[in-house]
Amino acid sequence: MRTSAGAGLRNWQLFAFALLVWGTTWHAIVYQLAHTSAPFGVALRLTLAGAVLLAYARWRGISLRVGARAHAWLAVQGLFMFSLSYLCTYSAVQHVPSGLVAVGYSASPLITGLCAWLLWRRTPTPRFVLGGVLGLIGVALIFQREFAQASASVGMLQGAMFTLAAVVLSAAGSLMATRNAGDGLALWPALGLSMLYSSVLSWIVAAVEGQAVPWPLPPSWWLSLAYLTLVGSALVFASYLVLQQRIGAGPASTVGAATPVLALAMSTAFEGYQPQALAIVGVVLAVAGNALALGWGARPSPASAPGPGP
Repeated sequence: MRTSAGAGLRNWQLFAFALLVWGTTWHAIVYQLAHTSAPFGVALRLTLAGAVLLAYARWRGISLRVGARAHAWLAVQGLFMFSLSYLCTYSAVQHVPSGLVAVGYSASPLITGLCAWLLWRRTPTPRFVLGGVLGLIGVALIFQREFAQASASVGMLQGAMFTLAAVVLSAAGSLMATRNAGDGLALWPALGLSMLYSSVLSWIVAAVEGQAVPWPLPPSWWLSLAYLTLVGSALVFASYLVLQQRIGAGPASTVGAATPVLALAMSTAFEGYQPQALAIVGVVLAVAGNALALGWGARPSPASAPGPGP
């Protein structure tokens, strides 16, 4: 995908922005689930975000025309990267503590790196593997209390299954975006179209579910929707895909291992969460693991650029 978005930002700045946004969207999602069903919230979020991206592309004079084959691949990308993974994530949060879902997402770097190796023979470096493992251990320590709580939860099995499905689907979508980058599609139209395609399934699920929307919705719901739509769906994914193009799908996905650290800070500040000693150790390990895996300060090599293998 050709794009100038984020071209003036360094890798660590793109990483920090994605971390800031995805570390706070967990809290914003709570306001959505408090008043409407997960499919309705996901569908409206993706529809609005896709429309905003396409409008921005047109404003910049970027053509929205892509071939029929590209439309099909973008639909597949949106299906995995947005609709299915979002629906599973929202459903998981309804069954188990959000910290446990965050722990599940910390496995995303290893899963994505493994899939990239299987599909394209892009072997992860020992540094990346070690960093991913350290990040996974760190996040597990941060949320060890949530592990204990989930073990006594009636819906633990359902929540665990939804979490696993969300992680795998998200990794598949990330790899699909890497594959689509090789077709030379402009970023903003590609991202907007994939979101709009992904919203179709969410609207279908919402219609089948048939849950009534309690109008009028409170300001907290609309504010959280605006944040999730404009920042949490549009800007962050554009920045993330730029980062992915530069350093590869596996290293870029380490953002998912670091977001629970900020989620922990949000819980401490706004939800009365009191971190234990192990959680503090986990923060150090998670940050160190991501720094090791990403290689902050190092210039990415051309070989790390994503794309389908030969």
